[in-house]
Amino acid sequence: MINREILKTLLPVTDEEQAILDGRRDVDRSLYSDENNGVVNSRKLLSEGKLIAIRPHTRFVHFPAHTHDYVEVVYMCQGSTVHTVNGNRIVLNEGELLFMSQGAVQEIEAAGGNDIAVNFIILPQFFDKSLAMLGNEDTPLKDFLIACLSENTEGGFLHFRVSEVYPVQNLVENLLYTLIADMPNKRQINQMTMGLLILELLNHTDKLADGDNSPIIHVMRYIEEHYQNGSLTELADAMHYDFAWLSREIKRRTGKTYTELLQEKRLSQAAYYLTNTDMKVDAVSLAVGYENISYFHRLFAGRYGTSPKKYRSANKDTFSVI
Repeated sequence: MINREILKTLLPVTDEEQAILDGRRDVDRSLYSDENNGVVNSRKLLSEGKLIAIRPHTRFVHFPAHTHDYVEVVYMCQGSTVHTVNGNRIVLNEGELLFMSQGAVQEIEAAGGNDIAVNFIILPQFFDKSLAMLGNEDTPLKDFLIACLSENTEGGFLHFRVSEVYPVQNLVENLLYTLIADMPNKRQINQMTMGLLILELLNHTDKLADGDNSPIIHVMRYIEEHYQNGSLTELADAMHYDFAWLSREIKRRTGKTYTELLQEKRLSQAAYYLTNTDMKVDAVSLAVGYENISYFHRLFAGRYGTSPKKYRSANKDTFSVI
């Protein structure tokens, strides 16, 4: 449950909503865009020089299909709202989060008076410092989620059913509080909080609802959990997908093959072991799924530009884990 004081600031009917209650039947597009092209403009919603802002979702009216020139995050404080994003119907319930990239096409059914949602309007560069907090370990899952959150990607939306994940709720509440209270140093605070939020969400990909990205998220999660000996054949069977279709879909959505994604995960895990443990290089190779040690050395040097031993020496004392 969202903090009562925060909710109290979001409940009052706005001037825009009052006009709708007084008889206006459609969205006042001039509040959202300079042109009638279906694109909501950040300059209409963000003060000059700002990278992030919030506004209560406008109730009582249907929002026709539109896109944004910014990243939008919708948090459901109370009640529910119904969205159609890239053709997918999404019921966003209390405590849930909906992330949409600039390329996502969104339509929203009219919300009732007690359906309180907050829209975060975020320019992509806001994420720069946030993403730097995620550490040096690059994994396919992290890269894919980050792309969905911050880039103009096909099918760029993520619906997290995290109402029962209290760390996520606390972090969102912190973001709301600093923006509503207009606290000093709020940009730095919010960028750090967003970094923690993304890090927390990476631990809860099991809370992602099905949608455009669902098959690929399952693939990424499988690679995270079975990188030592997993296979695309086993995964396709478990997901009840045709092997050839799944292989093409992975390539289409990520630009990489299953084997390339698997290799990225194995090598990033090897880099983690080298900088955070005292395991011998041969043991690291076996631990990440490479029985051929020479082959592992060649792959690692190709990815990181140096041998595993030299990589360990260069990064052992400077590597940090958030």
